[in-house]
Amino acid sequence: MESKQNRYILVGLTIFCVLLIGLTSINDEWLAPLRTGVGYVLIPIQSGVNKVGFSIYEELTDYGKLKGALEENRRLQEEIDRLIEENNRLTSEQFELQRLRQLYELDEQYMQYEKTAARVIANDSGDWFQVFRVNKGSADGIQVGNNVLVGGGLAGIVTDVGAHYATVRSIIDDSSRVSAMALQSGDTCIVGGDLTLYKDGRLRITNIKKDGDIKEGDRIVTSNISSRFLPGILVGYAVDISIDSNQLTSSGYLVPAAQFSNLQEVLIITDVKETGEE
Repeated sequence: MESKQNRYILVGLTIFCVLLIGLTSINDEWLAPLRTGVGYVLIPIQSGVNKVGFSIYEELTDYGKLKGALEENRRLQEEIDRLIEENNRLTSEQFELQRLRQLYELDEQYMQYEKTAARVIANDSGDWFQVFRVNKGSADGIQVGNNVLVGGGLAGIVTDVGAHYATVRSIIDDSSRVSAMALQSGDTCIVGGDLTLYKDGRLRITNIKKDGDIKEGDRIVTSNISSRFLPGILVGYAVDISIDSNQLTSSGYLVPAAQFSNLQEVLIITDVKETGEE
């Protein structure tokens, strides 16, 4: 509002000054006193006009600078947003490449089995992937009983299949039982799923014969006598093995080779062992 009033004042004073200048430009002697008086009046007015004009000019200049600064800020923000998006995309691709390399190494490790890669599309359970779905199904040759691998080793087994999806129950699920053995000695055991224990990153190992040779740090793999799991797949590592109170068996814990907090890609072994219970 104040800026608009200044403009009106400037226009009025300018018109007034022009009239005075025009009037005093008439070269008559009787106008000489008038010209002198106009000089006294016109100079302060002209000075005031100049000040008002300069003020308006400064306002316009400041507005132009502000507008330019805002435009530059908008452009820089768009560039920052683009760079952030690009960085996120590259980071995501880097992590995906690392996961795919792990799957490739796992594929090389179990070359005796036919496999297909699948992407995890749903988690049907809580904080961990004890039950999850993948984007491959019967149309891709997947069937109930297929063993499932992730970067570290055994993840679980296919329990339900649709045309374009499959449901997997992981080895950490409370109902999971895996017939396993120590790779070093061949002595057998049972790895039982236990979500309570998995909070501490462990599962339970039971049914070790009293004189069985399963000790701290042993690699535990699926056993040759398992009816559902193909032999030789890494399950995890034995820890805290001790003799049970019955003095006939030993038990302890297993640290799973696979991580179940954020599964994204898996390998499904398309070979199937004969169905049955462990």
